[in-house]
Amino acid sequence: MRAVVQRVSEAEVKVDGKIVGKISDGLMVLLGVQKDDTEKDLDWMLEKILNLRIFEDETGKMNLSLLEKGGQLMLVSQFTLLGYARKGRRPSFTEAAPPDKAKEIFDRFVKKASERVHVETGVFQAHMLVSLTNDGPVTILLDSRKQF
Repeated sequence: MRAVVQRVSEAEVKVDGKIVGKISDGLMVLLGVQKDDTEKDLDWMLEKILNLRIFEDETGKMNLSLLEKGGQLMLVSQFTLLGYARKGRRPSFTEAAPPDKAKEIFDRFVKKASERVHVETGVFQAHMLVSLTNDGPVTILLDSRKQF
């Protein structure tokens, strides 16, 4: 499982010109599900995202997590995070989970996250317009297999 995590002051997702998800202070997470991801990958990624200390405390030091700050979470499924582009000019997506498995894991991720923070999402497999204001900027790359 891979994620691009961005600290945002606001983020929204539109599908067909309509806002389907919108948050204020929190995290915007693009999440890619790999074909052999398990519940262990899901749980590791969720804990890492919710507990990343990337929000400033009263002294201005990045020392607070999303849970401690009480921030919101925008989750958008994005299989292209699993694109392999080291060879040739067209990325290969063979490591991405097929849509049915990816949706099942993504939905479980959303459910588990929603038990702990306010979560908004895009629409799985839809063409989405994602806009955000990256606060900092702060952007973190995560991989449940620790490949980077």
